[in-house]
Amino acid sequence: MEKRTLGTSDVKITPILTGTWQAGKKMWVGVEDTNSIKAIRAAFEAGITTVDTAEVYGDGHSERIVAQALSDVRDQVEYATKVFANHLKYNQVIESCNHSLKNLRTDYIDLYQIHCPAGSFNSEVVPIEETMNALNHLKKQGKIRAIGVSNFSKTQLEEASQYGRIDSLQPHYSLFWRYVEKDAMPYCIEHKIAIIAYSPLAQGLLTGKFEAGHKFDQQDNRANNKLFQGENFERAQQALEKLRPIAERHNCTLAQLALAWLIAQPQSHAIAGVRYPEQATANAQASSVQLSTEDLNQIDVIGRIVTDHLDYTKLM
Repeated sequence: MEKRTLGTSDVKITPILTGTWQAGKKMWVGVEDTNSIKAIRAAFEAGITTVDTAEVYGDGHSERIVAQALSDVRDQVEYATKVFANHLKYNQVIESCNHSLKNLRTDYIDLYQIHCPAGSFNSEVVPIEETMNALNHLKKQGKIRAIGVSNFSKTQLEEASQYGRIDSLQPHYSLFWRYVEKDAMPYCIEHKIAIIAYSPLAQGLLTGKFEAGHKFDQQDNRANNKLFQGENFERAQQALEKLRPIAERHNCTLAQLALAWLIAQPQSHAIAGVRYPEQATANAQASSVQLSTEDLNQIDVIGRIVTDHLDYTKLM
């Protein structure tokens, strides 16, 4: 899989990344460590060398699982992890980074990201300048190679960029959730900031495997996701039916089609979560699906069956 340059940094990442929120187990049901390790390894062997995790995923458990899966090939992979909103004071950022380095069994992190803006989840409001000063210090030390942000608006991204180079934005982005296109994407394109989309399959909705009436375990984070509810879910089913012939024409699954669409968007990459090795292999194959301009336009129109009716103020 051909790698792409991350922003203006010297880091290169794969267009599809392995997502490991599930590997942390917290907020997910039925996840086993052995399967997570096998899945992360299978993704690597299929060509996905970039893996995304975070300190908050199972309080470091996800990072430790990544290390178990990939430590022996550390020189061939790229680690992206995140510092959470409650650790954004200068000394907290330094301490969190050191914990992540230990969890990942490495002496450097390729991409270190602010997981959410300060103040999120009732966290303390810390000036972005203070947080960026800590990240710049870590970068000078060689502990991190590039700085990214996640869940930032255009305004927040602009402010953070005043205090240092931001090479990536990690937004919620999929064919069924496209707010970033209205907000931060034009700024990212102008300033060569990579877009690394999380939930590119709309938490599994774009796989087409969820039928009407599906009920999630209340411990599953998707139980309250409004894309799975009411008219939004009905419109999603209509869109999926229109996407199926395109997927069949390209001899790929709906999930692979959705990933291929996303990584064809300007400067965009997709984080695809995995539980099992078969999923990892299938995700990697999406990078070889070649969509024409006509395909992309057709998919765009179909996606708007869902997105034209969404209230983007809140997902859950």
